[in-house]
Amino acid sequence: MKVKITQIKSPIGYRKKTKDTMLALGLTKMNQSVVKKTDSAINGMLNVVKHLVEIEEVKWVYLI
Repeated sequence: MKVKITQIKSPIGYRKKTKDTMLALGLTKMNQSVVKKTDSAINGMLNVVKHLVEIEEVKWVYLI
């Protein structure tokens, strides 16, 4: 299964682990989205930053 992760809140003011997790997910700007295949590592990262991101399930991905 794939999920679309969109940053909806800034990590400024949060601890370093949270900021590093956002970078590891590939999120550097507000309203930026990335599509990731879910596994236990990604699920763990999403659990750490769930208050900063919006998560949607993706059926398919259209690449330009």
